[in-house]
Amino acid sequence: MSANATAPSRIVPVPSPAAPDTEKRHRVRLYTLYTLAIAINLAIFFYGFDYYKLSAVDRPFSPKHHVLRPSGPVGLYLGFFGMALFFGIFLYPLRKHWPWLATIGSTRHWLDIHILMGLTAPAIIAFHSTLKFKGLAGMAFWIMFAVSASGVVGRYLYGQIPRKVTTAEFSMRELQSLREDLAQQLAAQKVLPVADLQALLRLPDANRVARLPILVAILYMMLLDIARKFRVARLRRHALKGTRSSAALFGFLPTRHREVERAIHAAAEEAALSKRVLFLSRSQKVFHLWHVVHKPFSYAFAVLALIHVVLQFALGYF
Repeated sequence: MSANATAPSRIVPVPSPAAPDTEKRHRVRLYTLYTLAIAINLAIFFYGFDYYKLSAVDRPFSPKHHVLRPSGPVGLYLGFFGMALFFGIFLYPLRKHWPWLATIGSTRHWLDIHILMGLTAPAIIAFHSTLKFKGLAGMAFWIMFAVSASGVVGRYLYGQIPRKVTTAEFSMRELQSLREDLAQQLAAQKVLPVADLQALLRLPDANRVARLPILVAILYMMLLDIARKFRVARLRRHALKGTRSSAALFGFLPTRHREVERAIHAAAEEAALSKRVLFLSRSQKVFHLWHVVHKPFSYAFAVLALIHVVLQFALGYF
């Protein structure tokens, strides 16, 4: 970052005009894929519900057993689909090592798809196994479930570390610069009550946060994020009296009042950024530790899954 003798430069990345359209298309694709994944899982669940609830002794007598069993037409393809989803997850880390792959899309978009596959794969594999988790396949499933659950935590931690458009981490000086910009916007607004703003921006003492155990600090961060939603809703309710507040679901939904929404957006961004700055060192520490745990679990599942598939072929179940 270049210095100026008279005033510090503001590190506020300005995206290109095409960026909003790109982001909008990505969100549409992502929401469509999530909807499709949920619809597929719900369809399988409702179709096979009367079969899945049967005991292992009674299942062979069900008319759906031939179709839904792990080696049946549907069960087999669910297994292949689940495996393809899980191994597709490895494209995200491989992207860092394959230059040609790194030129396709942005890192954050790849991460979104990585998470989608990581959340969908365990459900598909669970239906492949007919919700019975025993032996080597059961061990592989629970490892995969641990990978998926840890991925959700990792995505949350990733979001707590502010980054530039280039995905490089912000320096503390740049973070403070952004906070100053947001503070100036809040000082100029006249539509939000000062008391509610103070409540939204209230944070724990930095020394207290530094003494918190790591897990407690992460839980504290999550609680602050949840509390911020309610405080923002309170801001909106106070700024919009009467029927306007009710129409906005009592403040939880944005309205068409541009001046109010602009001020609320700046206040929410200031609160979120201040929290991230406060917990930055803890977030970075846990995020690096998370990498140490997440990757070995992923590789362990890949090995067990391959052993499971090879054994099924060797024993003639396919």
